[in-house]
Amino acid sequence: MKILILKIGEVEDEVVRAICKGVEKTLPNTKCVIKVSVAPLPPEAFNRERGQYEASYILSWITLHRKEYAADRILGVTEADLYAKDLNFIFGQAQFSGKTCLISTHRLRPEFYGLRNNRELFTIRCIKEAVHELGHTFGLYHCRNPLCVMYFSNSIYDTDLKRAEFCERCKETITNILQ
Repeated sequence: MKILILKIGEVEDEVVRAICKGVEKTLPNTKCVIKVSVAPLPPEAFNRERGQYEASYILSWITLHRKEYAADRILGVTEADLYAKDLNFIFGQAQFSGKTCLISTHRLRPEFYGLRNNRELFTIRCIKEAVHELGHTFGLYHCRNPLCVMYFSNSIYDTDLKRAEFCERCKETITNILQ
């Protein structure tokens, strides 16, 4: 299983490399490849009133251009602040049982919440959200176990509580899918 990580807008290379390693460690039989060039943020995705980007536009853009990339899945990573219809913000979005997903690092930074820079915390949050959204592309639903990476993060506290790995039930499901 080949997963392409696509930087959308300026994203730190160090974070993208950490996401790649974390995804390979958590998802069995996967290989991540980082696209060297950076894709631009689609301007039509920006909502001036909110000062945020609508994730569905970016996800549609990735899907539209997916055939240009030789990969089984594409994970878009952006620094842009994302939202979805009827939600104030989101950490990421995926095509359920599809081929593309997207995460934002914007609200995963401790500094966003007025805290000191903490690279380790920031990096693990990015890995959790990447694995979570990729899990949706493989058909995994939200899990009821608050420690499972597939648990829904309604806030950064939920993200911090869950682990960067699947619970036993979700792990069995994903392992069967990726064999």
